[in-house]
Amino acid sequence: MISTPIHSSALARVTGVLLAVLLLAPAVQAEEEPRDRPIEKVLEPIQLTDRVWYFYGSLENRTPENLGFTNNTGFVVTDDGVVLIDSGPGYKVAGRMAKAIAEVTDQPITHVISVGSQDHRWLGNGYFHEQGAELVALARTAATQAERGEGQIMSLANAVGEDAMEGTAPVPAPNPIDADEHTLTVGGVDFKLIYAGDAHFPGDIMVHLPGEDVVFTGDIVYTERMLGIHPWSNPVEKLEAFRHLESIDPEIVVPGHGRATDLAEARQDTGDYLELLVREVKAGIEDWESLDEVVERLADLEAFQHLRHYDDWHRPNVNRTYLFIEENM
Repeated sequence: MISTPIHSSALARVTGVLLAVLLLAPAVQAEEEPRDRPIEKVLEPIQLTDRVWYFYGSLENRTPENLGFTNNTGFVVTDDGVVLIDSGPGYKVAGRMAKAIAEVTDQPITHVISVGSQDHRWLGNGYFHEQGAELVALARTAATQAERGEGQIMSLANAVGEDAMEGTAPVPAPNPIDADEHTLTVGGVDFKLIYAGDAHFPGDIMVHLPGEDVVFTGDIVYTERMLGIHPWSNPVEKLEAFRHLESIDPEIVVPGHGRATDLAEARQDTGDYLELLVREVKAGIEDWESLDEVVERLADLEAFQHLRHYDDWHRPNVNRTYLFIEENM
């Protein structure tokens, strides 16, 4: 967590808001634990710099109370309009997000950047596209969205209710960018889209705002809760993506899940875990340990047991990392 003063140029931008938010964050977390954070709480914008805000998603699983908004999204107020970083889990939620942003600025939402292709990151695209916003995504990301969208809507409806998903349709960017890196400039603000490997979902990216010293990492970074490795995830590329984040060395990290923070906490909750996981699983395979033996050897990692959902995700993470490395070594 950011607990020390930011360098002077960043501090001038923050105007005291970031410090207040981050000082309150642990208290809010303790007060609400283990209850879910309903959608009304999620849709309270949190300011990070003069231009940059984010929505702090629920740390729990998808429920009718949080409407599937269990991830972080963000928005940046530029001189020429608002750039949204991910559009949320559906059409109705996107409309509520737009109203929350309108409480902060009267600038129109002109662009929506897709950081990833998991359901709660992009299924609100249709709403903003109808309002005239330009959808921006790398081709890798848009391809995964197109492949998975229909199934994601059905799955999310089962979790949050069909009424909550009314009006939602899969709308990837119609003109995706065929590159692994791209800089979009809107209203004097640069947005560097960086392909992060097939880390959590195929085509994941990070968005670096060099002028603000902020990176939106998508699901490359989790704080406060245990990260997830799916059968389609690439834990090795996820680790490499984290190392690339470290090379950028931003002042503020907005993770895919968990509160906005600094690089030190991102390293503690994600980087250290990935380093250990990949290193120890590789060593086990090289020593001819079986899958079960590696899972049991790594079953109790005290350094990460503070993370919410550790008991649900840690053993599957070891299992899937073993299977991935065994197949790709």
